[in-house]
Amino acid sequence: MAEKRSSGGEVVIDVHSGEDPPNEIEALDPEQNAQVPSPTAGKLPRVRIEKYKPPNKRMVKLVVLEWVIFLLLLGCLIASLTVDKLHNTRVWDLKSWKWCLLVLVIFSGMSIARCLVSLVVFLIEINFLLRKKVRYVVHGLKKTVQVFIWLSSVVVTWLLLFLDVERSKTAKKILDNVTWVLVSILIGAFLWLLKTLSFMMLASTFHKNKFFDRIQESVFHQYVLRTLSGPPLMESKMLIHTGKVHKLKREKVSSWHMKVLVDAITNSGLSTIFYDEHGELTDKEISNEEEAIYAAHQIFCNVARHDSWDNRYIEEDDLLRFMVKEEVDLVFPLFEESHSGKISRKSFTNWVVKVYMDRKVLAHGLIDTKIVVEQLNKLVIAILIVVTFIIWLLLVGTATTRVLLVIAAFLFGESCKTIFQVVIFIFVMHPFDVGDRCVVDGVQLLVEEINIFTTAFLKSNNEKVYYPNSVLFSKPISNYYRSPDMGEAIEFCIDSN
Repeated sequence: MAEKRSSGGEVVIDVHSGEDPPNEIEALDPEQNAQVPSPTAGKLPRVRIEKYKPPNKRMVKLVVLEWVIFLLLLGCLIASLTVDKLHNTRVWDLKSWKWCLLVLVIFSGMSIARCLVSLVVFLIEINFLLRKKVRYVVHGLKKTVQVFIWLSSVVVTWLLLFLDVERSKTAKKILDNVTWVLVSILIGAFLWLLKTLSFMMLASTFHKNKFFDRIQESVFHQYVLRTLSGPPLMESKMLIHTGKVHKLKREKVSSWHMKVLVDAITNSGLSTIFYDEHGELTDKEISNEEEAIYAAHQIFCNVARHDSWDNRYIEEDDLLRFMVKEEVDLVFPLFEESHSGKISRKSFTNWVVKVYMDRKVLAHGLIDTKIVVEQLNKLVIAILIVVTFIIWLLLVGTATTRVLLVIAAFLFGESCKTIFQVVIFIFVMHPFDVGDRCVVDGVQLLVEEINIFTTAFLKSNNEKVYYPNSVLFSKPISNYYRSPDMGEAIEFCIDSN
């Protein structure tokens, strides 16, 4: 399972698979994988995501106020049912207890819905079998379901109280209009619920299909850096086995695990382990290329044996002091000149810098994807508002054919076509990511930023160019980053004389 917990001002991500086979994400930190006690063993892998924030005093006061109002209204309802004088009191031919019930549902229904949803979430949390399967959906839909339950209770209460009450023609028309407004809002809330669920599935599927391999690689590289920057645990007879990141299957990773990984990449940087001035192991985050070079030199000195006749290189035996054979076989080919059996300081430094830059570009790409999803979400919200308004017009009966045609032309005209092309281009075709080098219209460009309607490129002279995504939708795009090993043929003649 995957959990987020706060501890000491930072969020601790516990990612493991319980009793399942290594299909899911396991611990990614060398200390976490240690199988015998040590000063650093038994700790959860820590990824600093955000500082812990104490409960907002304003929110606490608001919750207290909500419950005070609920108790007051509940007291009024009980009094209107038990006191004869209040029970027989009528306002607009409606008994006082019915008005108290309606006001109670309107002003305190959200608090009651919140308690019901929290109870359901708690029951799901304590069920181990359901936790991995539905936790992502439950937490994402929590607030939307609360609002839907509250609106449903308001509509049901309104219908039960006013359905069979005889009114004048004018009063009946007003009540009918209010009823149709409430029903339209309830339908809009249901559509909002479907929209939220669809966007959650879209974001999870998109991240899994387009970014999983890069996230898998980045997390494994961080695991390697943290392992090599720490003490040589193999020499202290501590058996370390890999976090099995390289064995993860895309189809086996749940939406919740994917969300945890995406949050870890976007909200934290590449980190290593070093001894501080007090001689304790501490995390150190790499924030720029110079720090990456410095960290590479320190890690190289930590790994290369000082008692060896030549400590200018890292050999396979040096890595075996920090990792098991299975991990070394995966790590060694990552470096240049690894075919020679030795890793030079320059080769190791280049690899660390490359890992840092790849992590930075990946985080930028994930953030841009999040922005695109948010922008698309705003567009869909606007469409839902218009659709809800059309539903209200249909229910009230004031919508004429001409009005519906005008609104339909607005929704399904050129604007809708452009939005559809943009969605297909970004989420289905997805020909490039941030940091990719592409060729568009014969010009070599570097992808700088991706938005819902436009994409920003950089030319070789750092000139920024904006292309509408609807235009890129119909253009051939060459992507160097995704291309296999490329070659170039040059024909020439040699004079035999």
